[in-house]
Amino acid sequence: MIVEWRRDFQRRWAAYAAGEFGSAFGYAALPIVAVLVLGASDFQVSLLTVLAGVVSAVVALPLGPFIEHRRKLPVMVTADLVRVAAVGSVPVAALFGVLTYAQLCAVAVVQMAARLAFDAAGVAQLRSLVPQAHRAEANGRFETTLWTANAVGPAAGGVVVSWLGATATMALDALSFLVSALTLRGMRVPEPEPPKHAAEHRWLRDLTEGWRHILADRGLAALFGNSLVFGGCIMAASPLLTVLVLRDLGFAPWQYGLVIGVASVAGILGSLLVKPLTRRLGPSRMLLAAGVGRNLWLGLLPLATPSTAGLVLILASEILLVFFAGMFSPTFATYRMNATGDAHMSRVVMAWSITNRVVQPLFIAAAGALAAVTSARTALAVLALILLAGIALLPWGSRLPSRAPAPR
Repeated sequence: MIVEWRRDFQRRWAAYAAGEFGSAFGYAALPIVAVLVLGASDFQVSLLTVLAGVVSAVVALPLGPFIEHRRKLPVMVTADLVRVAAVGSVPVAALFGVLTYAQLCAVAVVQMAARLAFDAAGVAQLRSLVPQAHRAEANGRFETTLWTANAVGPAAGGVVVSWLGATATMALDALSFLVSALTLRGMRVPEPEPPKHAAEHRWLRDLTEGWRHILADRGLAALFGNSLVFGGCIMAASPLLTVLVLRDLGFAPWQYGLVIGVASVAGILGSLLVKPLTRRLGPSRMLLAAGVGRNLWLGLLPLATPSTAGLVLILASEILLVFFAGMFSPTFATYRMNATGDAHMSRVVMAWSITNRVVQPLFIAAAGALAAVTSARTALAVLALILLAGIALLPWGSRLPSRAPAPR
C-alpha cells in the first residue's frame, strides 16, 4: 500500500505541475488577447480580472457541498476538461475570426470557477492519499513546483507571444490541463467513500458549512483572518510596486523583471527548506516563524530611492517576503489538512478560496484609490502597516493538530 500511494502521489504531483506550468505559461493571456486581438479598453481589461475573481466565486459557491459528497478524483478530471474546453475555445474562435469580448468574459469566469472546484477537490484528495506523517513533505513539493512555474512560465510565455501570437499560449495552457486530466486518470489507489449527507440537511447550512467550520476552530479562524490580510495586501501592492519602480523611481523594465524573477527563486528556496526546518523547529514554531517573516518586509518598499541602493532595497524586500511565503504556504496547508476532517475539507477550501477572491479586489480598489489621492509610496506604507498588524492573527498558542477532528 505504501508503494501504491507513493506511485499515485507522483502522478498527482505531475498533474499539478502540468496545470501550474501551463497556467504560468499563459499568465495574463486573457488580458493580452483582449488588448492585442480585440483592442479592448483599459476598463474592459480590468473588468476581466473582476469577473474572474468575484463572479466565479458566486458560480463556484454551490459546488462546495456537491464536491464534499462526491469522489474527488472524477471532480478534478472534470474540472480539468472544463478548463480545456473554455481556454481552448479562445484560440479556436480567434482562428476563425469570431472571437468576442463576451467570450473572453465567459472564459474568465468558467476557467476560474473550474480552478476553485479543482482546488477544493484536490486538497481533499491529497489529504486522503498521503499519510499524515508525509503531508508536510508533499505540500512542500507542491509549493516548490508552484514557485518554479512562476519563475519560468511567464518569461517563456512572453517569448511564445512574441513568436507565435497572443492566442498561442492559451492553446498550450489548454493542452496542459488535458495532460493533467490524463495523468489523474492513471491513479490507482481507491478513494475512501465520500462523506454522506446528514439525515437532515439544509441547503443554506450546506453552503455555509465551510465558513462555520473555519470559525469554530480557533487556529483555523486566526489563519483565515491572517490569510485575508496577507493576500489582500500583497495583491494590492503588486500594481503599486509596478508604478513605484517604473514611473516614480524611473528604473528600467528589465530591472523590474529582475526583481520579480529573483524573488521567485527565493520562493523555491524557501519551500525546499520547509522539511529540514520543520524537523528542527517543530510544525507549530515553523508556522509562526514563517508567518511572521512574510509580513515584515513590505515596509522596505516606500524607503527606496532612485539609485542602486534603492533597487537593492526593493530586491531585498521582495526576496525576503517571497522566501518566507514559500516556507509558510506548505506549513499552513499541512496545518489546515490536519485540523479539518474529510467531512469538511472540500467546503473549507472552497470557502477559503471564495473569500479571498472577493476580498482581494476590495483591497486592490482601496489601495488604488489611496494611491490616486496620495502616492503609490504612501499606499504601500499603509499596506505595510496593515501587514504588520496581521501578525496578531496568526494562531498564537495553537499547536499543530496531531490528528483531524472526528466528523460531526
